[in-house]
Amino acid sequence: IGAAGGYLGGKLPFGDMFKGVNPADATSTATLVKLPAGKVRLMNRLSYIGFSALGASRTLDLGWQAYTDDNGDAVAADPNGLDDGVDVSSAGSVIPGGTVGTHETKLFESQAGVVIDAQINDGTIPAAATLMGHLVYVVD
Repeated sequence: IGAAGGYLGGKLPFGDMFKGVNPADATSTATLVKLPAGKVRLMNRLSYIGFSALGASRTLDLGWQAYTDDNGDAVAADPNGLDDGVDVSSAGSVIPGGTVGTHETKLFESQAGVVIDAQINDGTIPAAATLMGHLVYVVD
């Protein structure tokens, strides 16, 4: 809804994530999607991640790799900047975002795009593990 109460039109691009992961050591990352360059707002509450049972005590962090912002400044990687400590010990799904009221969206301003990663903690990534879903974003 626009400022005058009317509806605004537009497209919401979906960044499709992979449908599987490779076995790996604890704290290994899996690249989910690369957001395009420019001003990109990730719509966490419209996004979805599903997962197979990854094993006892496993948790998932969702974050980004280091990138260069639109001013040419380096932005540090934040492996749990979007969500932290999601329980993935049994199969399930999550809408990323952490605390309601503070993490519904995340604005990235980059020169060459931003890579979004998942990190599995507290154990290895099993050979039959699966992550699937999508990340929804708006490009300014």
